[in-house]
Amino acid sequence: MHTTLVILAGLLLLGASLLAGHWLSEPVPLVCQVFIGVWLVAALVNMWFGVHHAGYSALEELPMLLVVFGVPAILAVWVWFKA
Repeated sequence: MHTTLVILAGLLLLGASLLAGHWLSEPVPLVCQVFIGVWLVAALVNMWFGVHHAGYSALEELPMLLVVFGVPAILAVWVWFKA
């Protein structure tokens, strides 16, 4: 459930980023690039919490990092190339 909520948060952040970029007249590729960087940091922080607070090992958290980061990032890349 936690993974689903974090992915949903990433998708909402992507939508908010695109909306803010539209309001500020920023090009969509730039908005997507910034989002991917910010989302990578957020996904790494999520992994850190999983390792240090939930008691998982880094190897157990690595597949979750890939999923949590990958789903919103892949959508951002798709939007980037559609723009």
